[in-house]
Formats: sequence, structure tokens, C-alpha cells
Amino acid sequence: MDLAIVIPVFNEAESIVPLIDEIADCLPARSGYEIIVVDDGSTDTTLVELSLCRNIYPQLRVVHHQLRCGQSRAIATGVDAAKKDWIITLDGDGQNDPADIMQFFQVMDQASDNIRLIVGYRKQRRDTWLKRVSSRIANAVRSFILEDRTPDTGCGLKMFARETFIKLPYFDNMHRFLPALVQRQGGQVTSIEVNHRERNRGKSKYGVHDRLWVGIIDMLGVLWLRRRMKRPLVTEIR
Repeated sequence: MDLAIVIPVFNEAESIVPLIDEIADCLPARSGYEIIVVDDGSTDTTLVELSLCRNIYPQLRVVHHQLRCGQSRAIATGVDAAKKDWIITLDGDGQNDPADIMQFFQVMDQASDNIRLIVGYRKQRRDTWLKRVSSRIANAVRSFILEDRTPDTGCGLKMFARETFIKLPYFDNMHRFLPALVQRQGGQVTSIEVNHRERNRGKSKYGVHDRLWVGIIDMLGVLWLRRRMKRPLVTEIR
């Protein structure tokens, strides 16, 4: 299994070890995957918990940001550090279900060669009313403006080739616009329904401000990038 699981975390001391335990239980022990947890400048004991966890799971690698840089930068750091060709990302709060990871491989095996990104769709959200509404509004606005045909770009569960991600333009909050960015490069995107769980440990780091207002300028930037992109039809002359 040529897979790197990249998990960005910030202050998830209570959640990260149970999540790693679950991943190890869900995936074959000898499959050769790696888990890369990127600690994005946590101020709690997340890094201590991860250090102890490394003694149990040799497939675990821990990368640390000394200062907080944001989720997109943490994902990019994990992808850069990965030694595998395929990447699956998931959030470190335990709301994404590791049992869904194998489903992504099955979909990718059956998909066309031009599928470059698979995105999880949390049809049954297990969040507060405010988070569900704010996310629904943000997804509706983004879908209308960017026409990316993706119902839930905010889901942490995504699968893509490492090479695909590296070729994308980087900016803060880019993880919310991966479908539009991949489509800009000529790749196809598909969504699959995944399980979503209640947060049982730690505290949420996001709210209405993060999901809507902060993303407006970024969204307009993605729209500009898409309109400026030119993909030539290349023919080699022999």
C-alpha cells in the first residue's frame, strides 16, 4: 500500500493518540503505509503525546512547526515529507472515520485515469447547528462562484497523488479549494459519502468567521487563477 496518511493538528492532545490507534486497527499491519502527523505549533501536550506514540507505531512520523502556520501549510508540510506516491488527509479531531480510508482506494481503483482527487462528503454531519449552517452557506457560496461541483470541500478526508498536490499553487487556506485547483489543472474530481462523527475530545478551532468571511478573498483569488489558466493542446512533431 503506497500510502501516506497526513494529519495536521493543533492542540489535539486528547484526540490524536486514539485516532492513530484507530488508523492502525483499520489498515493491514504489513501494508507499508506511513502516518505523518504535522503538529502546527501546538501549545498543549500534543507533541508529548505524539512522541510517546512513536514508541508504539514505527510507521508514525512527527513533523513540528515551531510557530502556528495554519492547516494548509501543515498539510503541505506533510505532503512534502511523504515518501509515498498517494496521500490521504484527515483531520486530527477524530470526527473523520479511519474506516473510510479503504473505501477511497476502492474508488480510485475503479475510477478513470483522469481522476486526480477524491473528496469525502459528510452527508450526515455530527456538528452543532451553527457549524452545520455556516458550512452549508460557505459550500453554497463557493460552489456558485467556482462551479467546482463538489458538495463538501471542507471535509478533511481527501485522497490524491502526491505529484498532483505539489503542482498546485500554494496559498493559505488552499485546502478548502482543492477541487477547483485540481480542475484548473485539467484533473477530474469525484466525491464519495463518508461517515462523520461527533467530536468527543478537545475543542473546535473553527466558526462562522473561518468558514465564510475569511474565505471570500481566497475564493476570488482562485477564480482569478482559473480564468488566467491556459492549457495548450500539445502535439509532438516527428
